[in-house]
Amino acid sequence: MEIRLCRSADIHATGTFYDRVVMWLDEHVNYPKWTYGVYPSIDFVKRTTALQTLYICIDHDKIVGAFVINNDPQGSYQKGDWTREIADGNYLVIHSLAIAPEMQGQGLGSKVVAFCIEEAKQHGYPAIRLDVVPDNEPAKKLYEKNGFTFCGDYDLDRGIPEIPIFSLYELNI
Repeated sequence: MEIRLCRSADIHATGTFYDRVVMWLDEHVNYPKWTYGVYPSIDFVKRTTALQTLYICIDHDKIVGAFVINNDPQGSYQKGDWTREIADGNYLVIHSLAIAPEMQGQGLGSKVVAFCIEEAKQHGYPAIRLDVVPDNEPAKKLYEKNGFTFCGDYDLDRGIPEIPIFSLYELNI
């Protein structure tokens, strides 16, 4: 399995991957409250690919995972009960982590987290922070299993009526 930046040639397949994951979530339990065609969408894939922040996981020439890692919290992270004071832009943030339904429960999420930790170390970031929908128990378990600590539930001022509150997590490097 390979984890690498999403390239222009991967945009269509990555958009299709996210669509497939959202449709599966809609048929089961949509823990992250993603909306088909809205978020994560092909426009999201194009934008994050252009910014070189979208990564894909490839297994036997098939996309089985995708996520964004950058230093933009996209909301009022200063509200968190962080254990260290670190200015926005000086820590990494994981966004939009998706694992193919057929790959869930096989450790791929932990491999992605390990990759993100290594990226933080290589680029000198002192922490990784992230947010999840409070009811997203699978995501919470993944991050807690990989050493992240809960830092409170807060309105991040994102203006998303369906998700007014997010659970914040951090891992100090």
